[in-house]
Amino acid sequence: MSNESYQPPKVWQWEEKSGGKFASINRPIAGATFEKELPAGEHPFQLYSLATPNGVKVTILFEELLEAGFKGAEYDAYLIDIMEGDQFGSGFVEINPNSKIPVLVDQSGSEKIPIFESGAILLHLAEKFDALIPKEPKLRADCLSWLFWQVGSAPYLGGGFGHFYAYAPEKFEYPINRFAMEIKRQLDVLERQLATNKYICGDDYSIADIAIWSWYGALVENRIYEAAEFLDVSSYKEVNRWTKLIADRPAVKRGLRVNKSWGEEKLQVRERHSASDFD
Repeated sequence: MSNESYQPPKVWQWEEKSGGKFASINRPIAGATFEKELPAGEHPFQLYSLATPNGVKVTILFEELLEAGFKGAEYDAYLIDIMEGDQFGSGFVEINPNSKIPVLVDQSGSEKIPIFESGAILLHLAEKFDALIPKEPKLRADCLSWLFWQVGSAPYLGGGFGHFYAYAPEKFEYPINRFAMEIKRQLDVLERQLATNKYICGDDYSIADIAIWSWYGALVENRIYEAAEFLDVSSYKEVNRWTKLIADRPAVKRGLRVNKSWGEEKLQVRERHSASDFD
């Protein structure tokens, strides 16, 4: 049925062959589809993820903590290939009923604590190590505001613009224009903030930068959706300056190379990643 003639039914029904890149894994129900235990190592943190924008937030933070000398931030990283449906295994669903990456298990204490949602993981680690989050109340509030700005804004970039521009089975003008306008607005929000700040929240790098850069830095560097030219991202001078500033950090470079799939390069950083991740 063409887009022009489509009228929503009174009650929506799931059509399994809905099309699009993620049609094989998208479904309107939750829960596990097969039995599979998750591997686990001995390091304080166990990360189950993939090097998507949400996934690299956590590996970048771990690499930053380790570079800063926090030896307690050692982690084992296990690849969850979402295109193969790994996120629907029983072990994964047990620690994240929402079946999305990343998921972290903190086993540094007397009990194992699972944390899902990338923003929650960043906040948990920053508070645990008292690092990359400001102590001064106003700056801390700014950091949390921008962290959750990213959490609320990125779905428009990924599930909105990215889906209709890059992944939908057909190109439709209305949703592409609607979401392109919103992403341009978001880039302008960042441009104005960075015009008077070295980093998102002032002079110091924080988890807000990590969270936002993982999505919007990737957009500027044309690593997602191949839409940099379409969105004219080069015109946002401050966003480009900030993107390069963070991209040049050694810990960021390492964090981007953990838990990649689809034949991409995988990096073993000393001995802290699970050996199974690099077979």
